[in-house]
Amino acid sequence: MSEAMIPHSRPTIDTEDIKAVARILESGRLVQGEQVHAFEEEMSACIGAGDAAAVSSGTAALHLVLVSLGIDEGDEVIIPGYVCVALLHAIHHVRATPVIADIEEDTFNISPRDARKRLTKRTKAIIVPHMFGLPAELSEIISLGVPVIEDCAQSIGSRYQGACAGAMGALSVFSFYATKMIATGEGGMVLSGRPDLIEKIRDLRDYDEKKDDRVRYNYKMTDLQAALGRSQLGKLQRFIQRRREIAGQYDRCLPDVGIQIPVKPPGRDHVNYRYVILLDHSDDFMARMRTVGVDCRRPVFKPLHEYLGLPGYAVTSRIQERAVSIPIYPSLTDQDMRSIIDGIRASCAGSSTSV
Repeated sequence: MSEAMIPHSRPTIDTEDIKAVARILESGRLVQGEQVHAFEEEMSACIGAGDAAAVSSGTAALHLVLVSLGIDEGDEVIIPGYVCVALLHAIHHVRATPVIADIEEDTFNISPRDARKRLTKRTKAIIVPHMFGLPAELSEIISLGVPVIEDCAQSIGSRYQGACAGAMGALSVFSFYATKMIATGEGGMVLSGRPDLIEKIRDLRDYDEKKDDRVRYNYKMTDLQAALGRSQLGKLQRFIQRRREIAGQYDRCLPDVGIQIPVKPPGRDHVNYRYVILLDHSDDFMARMRTVGVDCRRPVFKPLHEYLGLPGYAVTSRIQERAVSIPIYPSLTDQDMRSIIDGIRASCAGSSTSV
């Protein structure tokens, strides 16, 4: 990638963020402490989901929610196939069996109808990622009568029927990886309206000074991370507004060149973590975009059914072949946005790309 290349994603860090972290460095109190506790309280207030426990990553959050629910060998956990491999890893951590469901073609989220077909007596939870910043159809999934874990790694600030994503499931998990909606570098959090589950997770994330030798994990967040997270959380609405401005420009300009743009179903507020377009010859399109200085990516590296060698999953396979994520993040400049749109027009001109 050349120096002039517009990256697919990058964090949005300003002087306020730098000062927040510098204050913790100057204090000499770097590990889990007051900043972590304050970050937990502020996230809980933001989402409206009871109590919170900060951890070292989104994957750690997924692992601990499964442990807190008592999920173990022989149990089944339903997950969509069109998602990052972290969900699969978390289920394997507890020796449970992942059950892959297909997705909705228009939203890229788990299909409630397909999830219902996968239910068995051994189903102990459904993990529901809100893909690319758009909430999944939660009401239908919750009606299945299985504990729902909301995966809000890409959807902080989005809403479903008026409620914040993360406020409706038995538990919800968040990721603060460097290029997520808000960033702490690495880091994650679990929220739940059930204090007993959060208490279990707080016990499990720290192994030291315990009265028994139960297996626990070094999954703590540091005050350095939490200070950055608090600073970023204070700018969340500004970040979302900028993402929506960019998405609006794409919405207006891209249909003219024959590109299928993301849907926005009523009753669901999209925060535009990713802007995913659908087109034929997607590999050729990404290669052409790199020649004009824009890095575009597959929004999911590899569907989970492919990792597991499972047949079927027609919708997931079809989306994987056609989906491309183009740059969208708060620090993207107006000039960058114009360059991306011009690059897409040039890449599509005279090509066989279609929807």
